Amino acid sequence: MKITYTLTDESPALATYSFLPIIKAFLDSIGIEVESVDISLAGRILAQFPEFLKENQRIDDDLEKLSFLVQKSEANLIKTPNISASIPQLKSAIQELQKKGFAIPDFIENPNTQEEIEIYQKYQKVLGSAVNPVLRQGNSDRRCTKSVKEYARKNPYKIKEFDTSSKSRVSYMKDGDFFSNEKAILVPEDGNAKIEFIDKDGNIKIFKEKIKIEKNEILDASFMDVKKLSAFYEQQIEICKQEDILFSLHLKATMMKVSDPIIFGYAIKAYFKELFLDFKEELENLKINADNGLSEFLTKIETSSKKDEIMKKYQEILQKSAKISMVNSDKGISNLHIPSDVIVDASMPAMLKNGAKLWDKDGKECDANALIPDQTYATIYEAVLEDLHHFGSLNPSELGSVSNIGLMAKKAQEYGSHDKTFIAPSNGIFRILDENNQILLQHKVAQGDIYRVNQVKYDAILNWIDLGIERNKLTGNKAIFWLDEKRPSNAIMIDLIKKHLGKNEGNIEILAPKEACLKTLSLIRKKEDVISITGNVLRDYLTDLFPILELGTSAKMLSIVPMLNGGAMFETGAGGSAPKQVEQVILENHLRWDSLGEFLALQASLEFFANKNAHNEARIFAKALDIAIGRYLQNNKAPSRKAKEDDNRTSHFYLAMYFAQELANQKEDLSLQAKYQIIAKELSENEAKIKEEFLSKEGVPVDLRGYYKFDDKKAEAIMRPSKTFNTIIAKIR
Repeated sequence: MKITYTLTDESPALATYSFLPIIKAFLDSIGIEVESVDISLAGRILAQFPEFLKENQRIDDDLEKLSFLVQKSEANLIKTPNISASIPQLKSAIQELQKKGFAIPDFIENPNTQEEIEIYQKYQKVLGSAVNPVLRQGNSDRRCTKSVKEYARKNPYKIKEFDTSSKSRVSYMKDGDFFSNEKAILVPEDGNAKIEFIDKDGNIKIFKEKIKIEKNEILDASFMDVKKLSAFYEQQIEICKQEDILFSLHLKATMMKVSDPIIFGYAIKAYFKELFLDFKEELENLKINADNGLSEFLTKIETSSKKDEIMKKYQEILQKSAKISMVNSDKGISNLHIPSDVIVDASMPAMLKNGAKLWDKDGKECDANALIPDQTYATIYEAVLEDLHHFGSLNPSELGSVSNIGLMAKKAQEYGSHDKTFIAPSNGIFRILDENNQILLQHKVAQGDIYRVNQVKYDAILNWIDLGIERNKLTGNKAIFWLDEKRPSNAIMIDLIKKHLGKNEGNIEILAPKEACLKTLSLIRKKEDVISITGNVLRDYLTDLFPILELGTSAKMLSIVPMLNGGAMFETGAGGSAPKQVEQVILENHLRWDSLGEFLALQASLEFFANKNAHNEARIFAKALDIAIGRYLQNNKAPSRKAKEDDNRTSHFYLAMYFAQELANQKEDLSLQAKYQIIAKELSENEAKIKEEFLSKEGVPVDLRGYYKFDDKKAEAIMRPSKTFNTIIAKIR
């Protein structure tokens, strides 16, 4: 009889200091407990190293606890966005925690001793997509609610007109990438597999053992040819120079924590090829790892006796080579500074929404060459550009809506590949063998090539197909499976889908990603709604792409994960802009994070709770909250971008007031009605005073005493500055 709410990072974490006390007060009034669990980056780090900490500093491993909860039918979890840490982010978090007196060990990228290896392995559990694969024990149902869509059409975001003479482009490898090299099989029987490598002399090294495989799961393997990757980068740099467009790299070094930082590093080594050749020995002595970006490179050369020579060459290359797109022109932070700064599923839609332009070092908008080396999913962004060239800008007030049914249960596909991604130590063969030493898949690779293995469980596939069919029947909307028969794993999946659909195809279609994207854009331009049914990575990409094109943000989507075992998780928003939002809080005490995602998740969570537990009061709450959210949107109470105007905190006040008013107006439960009539009256009568108490605190710097780990008392005081509001909320209990 409880709802679990996650404590995470950055602006969603700050919002939680304000919103969670409100949730707890309201739900406590009907006997529903709300427990909080810490899955922040700092919390995950500290939980790994109790032996290094004082007794009063030790914390439980809440992520491990949740791994058991999500397997249960009673699981009801509200999850806010968390940091999927890159190595630079991990190092920054470690340094901050150490300064705060937590004696955790350093992260050593190339461990040698047994102790260093054990520490490295613990940090691997924290890096990248450490949270989502653990929690997502079901497939994804993500869509825009009717009230949100209606509001977006009546109040469209300001679009940037697309110039059809734009030279912007999406570039990807035509050969040698993961797409080109993939092989796949349908596993014939349950068992265990292993991955081994055979060098040219016949020596065998086992890279991973006891990989559980199940009958009818899809097992695929592939590799990226790094020589062809380097050649691709060099070719694209020349194209950028010739066409005078920005060089811009778009990867996901957070979720794809093993492969993508390496792919990122090759871009830096290609762009600064002369630098890495001329100063090879010095850069090796400084232990510079290009995978960590230019920011670490620039920091480490400060200690070099050859700093002036290196920087002269560095500046020379910047002057004569292609212009690099910028993350922050004012601060000189480029696209190549930190691998986690540019996350493809957020950065590409933002670029396309901005007239397909990015920014140069002077802050000027320019056409850009968006590099997405692996062609597997790059083609969807290419499709959007083609559509814009043919039909012009997308008008958000005239667009239909794209929902998504995503295959993600049981660490499906690439997002489950981290522990099965390896760098070829020499020329040789990677192969996967079953328990009888029969070869399941094998690839001939060269030294340095990036090899990875993916799995998709059969029950997850069937559940995903059924969810897609269910949404298609329920809505009557066109449904499209985004699968490419040229990709071996997709070809197997297409066969399974066709057998499962039988004669009940209705208006369900199977198209390769590029064609699916073009078809979807054509339909939504006609105001038709479409259901995209996709694999795990496309789920991630599309649930940013279309919401950003339709609504201006992906933070307003309802995201439900019906667990395979009967529970459910409700995910909120997207945290891509969280770092800049925290920066604004520090400078101006104004948080522009929109908690609409949290509001929608709470409403869906209450509906689920009511149905699961036959809880009438929860049903009344869910209904009242739904109406309150509609009023929140209609009355434009979302946070402003400017200080001294409504922000995240005032948005929580207005939702609470509307929620209390709707509970006071309902007639199904007279006891609840009487209680909330008093609360609603107090909130309404004190609206001006409460708002003044919020806004009077804005416009000045504040000290959160941390970034990865806020000072709880300080953050709570900052996020709950209205004594009047706090007093009224306390009365609800």
